[in-house]
Amino acid sequence: MLIKRKEYNMKNKFKTIPYFKTEKEEREFWQTHDSTEYVDYSKARRASFPNLKLSTRPITIRLPESTIERAKLKAHKMDIPYQALLKKIIFEGLTK
Repeated sequence: MLIKRKEYNMKNKFKTIPYFKTEKEEREFWQTHDSTEYVDYSKARRASFPNLKLSTRPITIRLPESTIERAKLKAHKMDIPYQALLKKIIFEGLTK
């Protein structure tokens, strides 16, 4: 979706989206604020990015079934997909 900033005035019932110095600051803001107070979604348009390339690529890795099952159980407890858990484990192992 492509969303344009709106300035707050008497005709507009939406608040102005503040300027954020960092993505972390923006993330924390949106976790505690309702975006419908800031954005008129009725005027949003669908956006398309046909030339966008994935920053990851799929690979095939063979693991014992017991390892996969253990990963699935642990991921389920963390409420994340098991593939995301395996990526996290691999990343953390490589950064040590």
